[in-house]
Amino acid sequence: MEELETQKQWYVLHSYSGYENKVKQNIESRARSMGMEHNIFEVIVPEEEEKEVKNGKEKIKMTKTFPGYVLVQMIMSDDAWYIVRNTPGVVGFVGSHGAGSKPAPLLPEEVDNIMKMLGVNTRRREIDLEIGEVVTIVEGAFSGMEGTVTEVEPEKGKVKAVVEMFGRETTAELDYDQVKKYEL
Repeated sequence: MEELETQKQWYVLHSYSGYENKVKQNIESRARSMGMEHNIFEVIVPEEEEKEVKNGKEKIKMTKTFPGYVLVQMIMSDDAWYIVRNTPGVVGFVGSHGAGSKPAPLLPEEVDNIMKMLGVNTRRREIDLEIGEVVTIVEGAFSGMEGTVTEVEPEKGKVKAVVEMFGRETTAELDYDQVKKYEL
C-alpha cells in the first residue's frame, strides 16, 4: 500500500472554461464505470469563497481560483491517462508535450501551496489536543505566544486558539504544525 501512495500524484488538466465542474463529474463517473478507482482518486476544481454585497445583503459565492483548470490525483497508467484525456470537456494535460507524451506531475511544494490556498492542510501531522488545553504557537504571526484551544478540526489539520494580545482576546486559526503542546 505504501508503494501505491508514492505513485499517486497530482496533475493539472486544461478544460473548457465554465465546464470545470462538469469535467470533474465526468472524470469521477468514468473512473467508476470503467473500474479505475484504483488509479484515479480525487478530482478538485479549485474554488474560493467570495463575499458579495447586493442590495445591502451579503452573499457568499464560489469563484474559480484557476478558471479553465482542474486538478486530478491519479496513478499515471496508460489506461488512466487515456480515460482522463478523452473525457468530454478536457482539452489536455498541462505539462504534456503532445504526440502521446505523458504529462509531468505537480511538484509536492506546488501541491502544498495550492491545497493551503484552498484551506486544506496536506502536511497531516497528528497532534493530540483537547479544548481548553494550552498550546505554544511556534510559527506565524503569533509565534512565541501561548493560546487556549477552543476548537480542533482534525479533518483540516487546524486548531483554533484564543490568544491574549494588548489586553484583548483574539481567536487565531492555526495549522497543527504551527502549535505544540505547552510545556512548563
